[in-house]
Amino acid sequence: MLERPWLPRLAGDDLLYRRLFGFAGTEAAVARLDEANQRVVQAMRNADPVAVGIQPAGKVVPGLEGRMILHAGPPLDFANMSDPVRGAAAGAVLFEGWADSLPQADELLRAGAITFDSCHHHDAVGPMGGITSPSMPVFVVQDRAGKRNAFCTLNEGIGAVMRFGANGPEVINRLNWFKNEFGPALGAALRRSGGIPLKPIMAKALLMGDEMHQRNTAASVLFYQAVMPHLVAACSGDALLRAIRFLGETEQFFLNIAMAAGKIMGDTGHDVGEGSVVTAMCRNGYEFGIRVSGLGNKWWKARVNTPKGMYFSGFSEADANPDLGDSAIVETIGLGGMCLPASPAVIGFVGAGGFRKGVAIFEELQGIVVSSNPGWTIPALDGRATLIGIDIRAVAATGVEPLINTGIAHKVAGRGQVGAGTVTAPLGCFEAACQELGRKLQP
Repeated sequence: MLERPWLPRLAGDDLLYRRLFGFAGTEAAVARLDEANQRVVQAMRNADPVAVGIQPAGKVVPGLEGRMILHAGPPLDFANMSDPVRGAAAGAVLFEGWADSLPQADELLRAGAITFDSCHHHDAVGPMGGITSPSMPVFVVQDRAGKRNAFCTLNEGIGAVMRFGANGPEVINRLNWFKNEFGPALGAALRRSGGIPLKPIMAKALLMGDEMHQRNTAASVLFYQAVMPHLVAACSGDALLRAIRFLGETEQFFLNIAMAAGKIMGDTGHDVGEGSVVTAMCRNGYEFGIRVSGLGNKWWKARVNTPKGMYFSGFSEADANPDLGDSAIVETIGLGGMCLPASPAVIGFVGAGGFRKGVAIFEELQGIVVSSNPGWTIPALDGRATLIGIDIRAVAATGVEPLINTGIAHKVAGRGQVGAGTVTAPLGCFEAACQELGRKLQP
């Protein structure tokens, strides 16, 4: 297990170093931070997320009420929303019955008749646009080791999906099926199971070639195996066949569940209230935001980057939307782009180079984390543990930015996914957080 005091590898000049880390200027201050960081990562490792049910978001998500819609990333004004987020929001307005047509939905949004807030402010996470409205069914994930809950919408599959901004009849019909049939059936199966522990599934999936962000094939199959006996007992006839078909066809189904597990782990670490560990990373198509264990609930933000990677035939970077989604919570807990060698197939798919390049990236990223997580291991690296606890001090000092695997959304709502790649967390978030940490710890 990686356990070491933090030592900077300076990428910038000495002035930057003194500005960011000269606070308190004593070995005792650094030692206190290092000790707090160990408690943060231990809390994250100790969290025990379990999928226990599915409920309408408005029934279980704290504070989601009235005409409110949640979105991915740090808080975002409608004026700064990219087209996929606006398109998804209009679809949610239609789904909720707050408008009878897309023009009417758009009018309500532009008039400020709909309240927006970050999913993270409500114990929730959402993929890509992250749009979550009260009638949408969400996974309920509980921490059996603590008192926290986390929530995430159900994965819609591929094609025309709301997370990429689509809002046509196919999308609304699928959400109504989720609401009226599939969600209640799967929720009943989860209740009948007594809850499905998620960390063991994630551990096995890593051994089977998933990295838990771009590839969730093994994890989705393992979840399918765990829930299927209870789904058969809870559902029958054509409804059962539709549920089985959808689960069998949706290779990324587990991603949303993994995101809720990551939210549990990150927030459990955040509850320590000290240290310099990143406990959330997210993006809204306009800004990238991080939260830090010792800096309260403030977001540290910078303009989001556009992913680099492999584009589907007929598309290029000119079609790409700036990065979107709460799914970077997976990287926050050391998976996805932070453990590329776990999934050699993904390394090429996201345009990160060959396996050796993936290993080199992993080695570099090891320099910006506090510790490792022996509960999750990478077979291609002879069982080395995944990383955990991104330290803002190390990121700012080295210039090594956390790496995130991501789908690439078309910049026009509803066009869908146009590729897959990687994106880095912008350095400005970490430098600004370090400066605040220095001010906070001044004697």
